[in-house]
Amino acid sequence: MNHKTVRLIQQIIMHAVLIIGLVITVAPFVWMVSTSFNTDEAIFTKTPQWVPAHPTTAQYHKLFDQINFLLHFKNSVILAVGVTVISLFFNSLAGFAFAKYRFPGKEKLFTLLLATMMIPGQVTMMPVFLILKNMGLLNTFWGIIIPGAASVFGVFLIRQFMLTIPNDLIESARIDGCSEWRIYWQIVLPLCKPVLATLGIFTFMGTWNDFLWPLIVMIREEMYTLPVALANLNGQHNTEYALLMAGAVIVIVPVLVVFLMGQKFIIQGIATSGLKE
Repeated sequence: MNHKTVRLIQQIIMHAVLIIGLVITVAPFVWMVSTSFNTDEAIFTKTPQWVPAHPTTAQYHKLFDQINFLLHFKNSVILAVGVTVISLFFNSLAGFAFAKYRFPGKEKLFTLLLATMMIPGQVTMMPVFLILKNMGLLNTFWGIIIPGAASVFGVFLIRQFMLTIPNDLIESARIDGCSEWRIYWQIVLPLCKPVLATLGIFTFMGTWNDFLWPLIVMIREEMYTLPVALANLNGQHNTEYALLMAGAVIVIVPVLVVFLMGQKFIIQGIATSGLKE
């Protein structure tokens, strides 16, 4: 075979693998949307119905009747936006310090922070819960926001990006009389828009979809987020799958919108972070 034929075969194989991966990834979401417009009786058939024979929106009406959707949606928005904004601020401050300042033990401290990423989050849940309890922050938004106010991954990602910013730019600003805060706020942060957008999207998605920690911290039903409220739709003896799928569709729509709006920033942020030490 000549070179062109070999290259053509390679491209066909590559595209075939990509298409198979796409189908495997998208199929569960298609089934979720299809099921949300179906009935429980039609779900359990010998042949899966990817397109409902008799589509209905009854599950969505039932969903809004059984839970206070607007209240739980508001709780999820407050927490997701609050955690995202506050974590970006503190992560960028720490990333700026580790990237552009010299102080004793900096490298050892940063290595220690990275080592904590190997500790599962479940290990620290009990100590954090007890601390929040003693502070009287259980069943409050701050009980979710404060533990998520900073993350080692966020500090690492922003620090790696800031290493690519020339030190001469910062030194020039200092010579011109800029304060350290002004350098951070007006010079460094605007240059970090790609990585900030990337981390912001990841943080928003993670907080929006979080189930375990809000379930532990939030005691009263009126403080539940959407994932926790939807979990309560499970009956004691039966599960209404079509109703749950309708709730899942509604929960995933905001995350999907945020991701589609910021996907170019994700690609740009990842491509320019973590490449320089």
